[in-house]
Amino acid sequence: MQEILNDIEFKKITDVTSVGEEQAYDENQIQVLEGLEAVRKRPAMYIGSSGSKGLHHLVYEIVDNAIDEALAGYCTNIKVEILPGNIVTVSDDGRGIPTGIHPTEGISAATVVYTILHAGGKFGGGGYKVAGGLHGVGAAVVNALSEYLELTVKDGTNIHFQRFEKGKFNEEMKITGTTEETGTIVKFKADPEIFEETTEYDYEILLKRLREQAFLNAGIKIEFSDSRNEEDIICETLHYSGGIRQFVEHIHKTKGLESISNEVIYLSGAMGDSYAEIAMQYNDSYNEVILSFANNINTTDGGSHENGFKNSLTKVINEYGKKFALLKEGDKLLGDDVREGLTAIVSVKLTECEFEGQTKGRLGNPEVRPFVEQLVTEKLMCYLEENPAEAKAIFEKSISAAKAREAAKKARETARRKSAMESASLPGKLADCSEKDIEYTEVYIVEGDSAGGSAKQGRDRRYQAILPLWGKMLNVEKARIDKVYGNEKLMPVVTALGTSIGDDFDLTRLRYGKVIIMADADVDGSHIRTLLLTFFFRFMKPLIQNGNIYIAQPPLYKVARGKQVRYAYSDDERDEYIKELAGDSGVRVDIQRFKGLGEMNPDQLWDTTMNPETRTIIKVKMEDALKADEIFSILMGDKVQPRREFIEKNAKYAQNLDI
Repeated sequence: MQEILNDIEFKKITDVTSVGEEQAYDENQIQVLEGLEAVRKRPAMYIGSSGSKGLHHLVYEIVDNAIDEALAGYCTNIKVEILPGNIVTVSDDGRGIPTGIHPTEGISAATVVYTILHAGGKFGGGGYKVAGGLHGVGAAVVNALSEYLELTVKDGTNIHFQRFEKGKFNEEMKITGTTEETGTIVKFKADPEIFEETTEYDYEILLKRLREQAFLNAGIKIEFSDSRNEEDIICETLHYSGGIRQFVEHIHKTKGLESISNEVIYLSGAMGDSYAEIAMQYNDSYNEVILSFANNINTTDGGSHENGFKNSLTKVINEYGKKFALLKEGDKLLGDDVREGLTAIVSVKLTECEFEGQTKGRLGNPEVRPFVEQLVTEKLMCYLEENPAEAKAIFEKSISAAKAREAAKKARETARRKSAMESASLPGKLADCSEKDIEYTEVYIVEGDSAGGSAKQGRDRRYQAILPLWGKMLNVEKARIDKVYGNEKLMPVVTALGTSIGDDFDLTRLRYGKVIIMADADVDGSHIRTLLLTFFFRFMKPLIQNGNIYIAQPPLYKVARGKQVRYAYSDDERDEYIKELAGDSGVRVDIQRFKGLGEMNPDQLWDTTMNPETRTIIKVKMEDALKADEIFSILMGDKVQPRREFIEKNAKYAQNLDI
């Protein structure tokens, strides 16, 4: 097998250039792309991708310009519309882009903004003190990647209009009427030549982003509508006077979490032109959710503002415990202890943001950390002292987490000693593979000994391992990590994979490149898959982030006529095969409904579900960790109402549900 793989790799390399052929590299290979040609040539460099993510990013860029007007104090209303044909309109009541002739370019300043990269009012000219879009490429990039874009500017006297096609214009900006209003209207249609995958917007994705912006900018009103379906026009008004306080409440409500305190704690303060605000509240879960933002940009990788908050939170809770003799001499709560069950929003507004990374995922401003630390240290301590009942609930939550941490430590040490004493450290029921290179190895986690037996017989022993599950499956959404150690169903999975869990997780020790969940195609199988995915998400999240988790797709039906056999993975596919095999004369066709993997013989299981040449497996991705966290909390938590609402809302996406 290794020789075959090496041969494939060799072909991949030699197909690039014929052997012996030299590629000239001189002045003729240096290209200069004029105007916005560079954007159309390499769109992913500017918006992340030319797929769905990049498509939605176009809307974000234009909305962010309107938000920046709000931050500057000149805009209170923003309207976003998805029109038939996936045309988007974004309008605001800000000052309107300047339309006068630019002193060096000789064309309207608005035209400059939409046709020249790194042109805008956010580079120290006094137009904006705080802005999320710092690079001045947003408007021009959207224009470049649109089939057409129409720009309307109201300056309080005149209405100015200009149309662009693929970033270019034939006519300069002109006056089309008079008005007493001010603001900017941008109407655009994404270019299908660029976005070949899709030009269809996902309403829920845009709604989440717009709601987030409305929370972060208290008082601003965003009207969002979708009229693509004339029979079902959707309109929502996003307006939160409570700002990030309501953001925390919204997260708890959507996840079905119960708060352990009566109110959201809100802290805010300023240092020069910098401003920070924090909203936080504890709930009855064991998981923390901390969302941080800098100038309305979600810093998914944290940074100086988030570090300052975490450090000071730990310090304050410990000092409170010592001050009121709630901690024994020498005892100390750790960061994980004081953040268990915490939901917090950390938002800073700065004149100059220093982002790290191409995606602006981490805030680097060093001066922000001591600023946030001082704010939290002073104001949170005052809050706790003035609200003893709230403080007691928070402190008891932290103490409980610390005790669970100690219990987990003992359980982990016990598990390690047990593993060291056993002659074989791998689970007894694991049928391992002979290959050791994780580039080729894969393990099937299978429910039940019957299905496990068929899988063991049908597999390719060189690179496929089989681990049958047995015992009671633990719902980790309702349990801390100490309950995982010793669980007879989950610990064999941990041992087989070799990575450990939680803080001890080490991806470099992973024994299989693909971890494939293989369960029956019914409700029980779906439950098992969800339980395992919840476990991986909570305690082995890097496996999902790294793309190691897969879901096998066993067939639902076997359709046969004599020696002609087809396997169907849906009702529609079954009907197609019945029609194909029956022919025009309607010959009898045998149909077998597989109720479980155990009903398949080894050959069938190999052909349909395990053979890399013919199988279908789904890679589990985690593009939006917060959304995944929310779904797991809803589906696997204790609260019935949020789960019912989620199922009712998403029932239209369920197909072939066998109840």
